[in-house]
Amino acid sequence: MIQPKTMYSVGDDHPASPVEVLYNAIILQAVKDFRAAHKRLKHRPDDKKAAASIRELSKFFRSRYFAILTGVDGPTLLRKLCDEGGDAR
Repeated sequence: MIQPKTMYSVGDDHPASPVEVLYNAIILQAVKDFRAAHKRLKHRPDDKKAAASIRELSKFFRSRYFAILTGVDGPTLLRKLCDEGGDAR
């Protein structure tokens, strides 16, 4: 399972600024939303809302905006999230 070190620190010697905390919260919410939509879609393959959420969040993880928010490689994160659910998108 993918998890950050902590919400309020970037590293042991680098406390997070309020902006970094916000960026982390945005990323964590996107991960939670992706996992929830992926779970719904797995149980209900015809769930159009879940499928739309997956498409939208997948686009976000690959976006320039995501790259601005974090140093994490978005496509790699997306692959790991898909692998968690047994999916190879």
